[in-house]
Order: sequence, then structure tokens, then C-alpha cells
Amino acid sequence: MGLFRKKKKETNKWVKCKRCNETFYIEELQQNYWICPNCGNYFRVSAKERIKLTADEGTFKEFDSRITTKDPLNFVDLKPYKDRIKDAIAKTGIKEAVVNGTCTIDGEPCVLSVMDFSFLGGSMGYATGEKLIRAVERAMRLRIGLVIISASGGARMQEGILSLMQMERVSAALSLLDKQGLPYISVLTDPTTGGVAASFAMLGDVIIAEPKALIGFAGPRVIEQTIGKGLPEGFQRSEFLLEKGFIDVIVERKDIPKYIGKFLRYFSNNVKK
Repeated sequence: MGLFRKKKKETNKWVKCKRCNETFYIEELQQNYWICPNCGNYFRVSAKERIKLTADEGTFKEFDSRITTKDPLNFVDLKPYKDRIKDAIAKTGIKEAVVNGTCTIDGEPCVLSVMDFSFLGGSMGYATGEKLIRAVERAMRLRIGLVIISASGGARMQEGILSLMQMERVSAALSLLDKQGLPYISVLTDPTTGGVAASFAMLGDVIIAEPKALIGFAGPRVIEQTIGKGLPEGFQRSEFLLEKGFIDVIVERKDIPKYIGKFLRYFSNNVKK
């Protein structure tokens, strides 16, 4: 058994860029870090692909892979929540919107948690929060740094207050990590919004963002409709947030492992073993 359950054989080997409408062979995009060779658009990538791009080859060891979400409210909208969960598992090959593991990044040991937007919009349900808390606890037990790569639409509405509660619980766990002097590196990708942006995603000792990633609480359209006026150009994109001091650095996708390694090495000098 591999890291992820095998999905059905992929038949479509071509991918169209949503920005420039050019079509590319999927292997060409993989070799280019899932960035459009024509216009530079960053494609959203799965947790599996993100781990390949970030962790040192062959070092990632997943834990808590069997944790999955339940349906505590017996929620039904256009379809039962239970069916949405089954569809998400079948689509992604993972059981929850975040994947945990230990690995090395640029030679530095760490716990790595990667969110997957293709699993119910990367939304944070109870199980998602539980996995993130366990990642924090694993980092404390091993006395190593924590890296969380966020890609999320926010809290999962189908779980109501149980989802919102996890914002506080994950943040509280991170405060314990901080008290032990262990580093937390937060990496923000497109999109990082809602309850995730309002909690753990913005609590890193260092906050890294990919170029032009959408980062914020409410979406731009919601804000415009609420205040009745337009927003500044590039509002809630990485570059705007860097200018306003909300993030620390914008890093090209191919360089992210090098930056994470550099920050982990810097903080590790201050960690008491």
C-alpha cells in the first residue's frame, strides 16, 4: 500500500490553464511545478503533489491516515453530507482535508501537514482539526518543527459549531508548541480563507505565501456587496498582504522547500533538546 489509496487510472493527460486558456500536457506542468509555462498561473495542487514538491524524496511517513469525518448533525442540503464525504474520498484518495506526516525538508526534520482544497474545498471539519492538533502534539513529542501548508475555503458549514470550535482548539495547541520553543512555519497557498485564515494559518513564527494567492477572511465579492464600493486592485492577494505586513515573505513554489529548511535551521538553534 502506498501513501494514498490508488485512484482510477487517469485518462485525461491534458490540462487547460484557466487564466490564458492554453492547454498543456500534464507531465509538462508537473516538471514546471504546476505553473503555467505561458502565463505563470499557479495551479492548485493536491496534498499528494504538494508533498512531492516539498518533502525530501522518500522521507515522508504519513500518520493518522485513518481519521475521517463523521456526520454529527445529519446534515442535508442539496445532498446528504454523508454522500459528499464519500464523493470526496473517492475523488481524492484521502479520508480528510489534511494529510499529516513526518519528513525532512531541505534536510531538516519536521512534522508536515498539508491541506487539500479538492477535498470539500479544504474545509476544516472536526476531523480536520483533530488531525492538525495531533500534528502539533507529534511535533512536541519529537521536539521538531511543524510546517502547515494551507489551502482552504474555511470552516465546514455541514458541521456547524463543531467545525468552528476547531479554530480555537488548533490555535490553543499551537500556543503550547510556542511555549516549548518549537517553530511553526505556515505556508499559505491559493486560497487560504475563512476560519483557517482567521486562526492557525496566520499564527506562524514565519508566514510564507505563494505569489498571487488569495488570502483573507470573507471573499472580495462579499466585502464589496457589504460595503457597497470597489476594493483596491490586488486586494487579498499575497502581494497586498506583504505590503500591509500580514505575511513575511512571498516565495516561488520551487523555492519553498529551501526557505522552509532555512527557517527550521534558524529556529532549531534555539530549541532545547
